Amino acid sequence: MTTPMAPVTPLPTDAPVVQPGSFLTLHYRLAGPAGDVINTFEGKPATLSLGMGELSPSVENLLLGLPEGTHATFHVPAGEAFGERNPEMVQWVARRLLNELGDPMEQYSLGDVVQFPTPDGSNTYAGVAMQVRDDGAVQFDFNHPLASQPVTFEVKLIGVL
Repeated sequence: MTTPMAPVTPLPTDAPVVQPGSFLTLHYRLAGPAGDVINTFEGKPATLSLGMGELSPSVENLLLGLPEGTHATFHVPAGEAFGERNPEMVQWVARRLLNELGDPMEQYSLGDVVQFPTPDGSNTYAGVAMQVRDDGAVQFDFNHPLASQPVTFEVKLIGVL
C-alpha cells in the first residue's frame, strides 16, 4: 500500500486539482534504495501532461486529486511504481542495428544509457548497456531502473491547468 506524507503547507480551498489530462508544472523526485534516479528540485521544474506516459500510470494515479501547491512524499512498495523486473527486457542488440540507429563510430561501455526510437518513431525508450561483445553487439537492460524496487516519490505541484 502506498503511504503519503501530509502536505507541507496549507492549501487554498479553491486551488485547481489534478485530474486526468491535466497539464502540470512541478518539481519531483523519484528515488530507490540506491538514491535519486530523477530529481528536479535543484533545477527547472518539469512540465508534463497527465496520461501521456511521461510518468508510470501508478505514479500518475498518486497525483490525481492533489490540489495545486501540494508538496507531498509517497512511499511506494517494491514493484508497484514501475512493475517487476522482466528478464525478457534484457536483450542483445547487433552492432549493425546500433549503427543504423545512431553514430556508427559510437563506442559503448558498461552502464551507458542509450535512447532508442519506438517502432513508430514518435517517442524514445532507454536501455542500459550491460555487456559489450567483441563483435560490437551490446546487451541492454530495457527495464526501468526502479523496477522491482521500493520507490520514494516526492512532488511539489507548482501549477495545474
